[in-house]
Amino acid sequence: MPINPDKVRARQIRAAEGYLALGMPDHALRELDAIADPSLDLFGIWIFRGEALRMKLEHRLALDAFRKAHLCSPTELTALMGMAWCFKRIDQLAQAIDTMKLAYQFHKMEPVVLYNLACYYALAGEKENALSWLGRSLRMDHDHKLLSQIPNESDFDLLRHDVDFQHLLELISSQKA
Repeated sequence: MPINPDKVRARQIRAAEGYLALGMPDHALRELDAIADPSLDLFGIWIFRGEALRMKLEHRLALDAFRKAHLCSPTELTALMGMAWCFKRIDQLAQAIDTMKLAYQFHKMEPVVLYNLACYYALAGEKENALSWLGRSLRMDHDHKLLSQIPNESDFDLLRHDVDFQHLLELISSQKA
């Protein structure tokens, strides 16, 4: 029985995804490197490569992989968020903000996009923008997932004791109760 290369490639991609879920980025990268014809699923391969490199804290290499995924699918949220995450970690906060603004153009109803914009603006010391994006994201956050992340979100450390920040959280919490 002949080996079907499409099935082999799909198995390798699923294996890489599984290794990532288990926190085994080196194994994931080995699976991705073994794919005979990666040109047939470039987006998935670049996304998983970016995720593996991000796990290894190789931010510049991860950014390159996410950029390549973005070229394959310019509106895909996973690639845009991966790029922004890497930009933040290589001290290119302005690029992280610009990337999330681009993500917002295509994903206006995704609360996590607005939340990440709030985080990056908070880090940039732009309080008004941070609070505006945060308030909008939390109003969209129907399952309270983002609200529950705020106490441990270090991006908001500069705002943590700000009266307006605390007032926003109290207001949102009272509306959600």
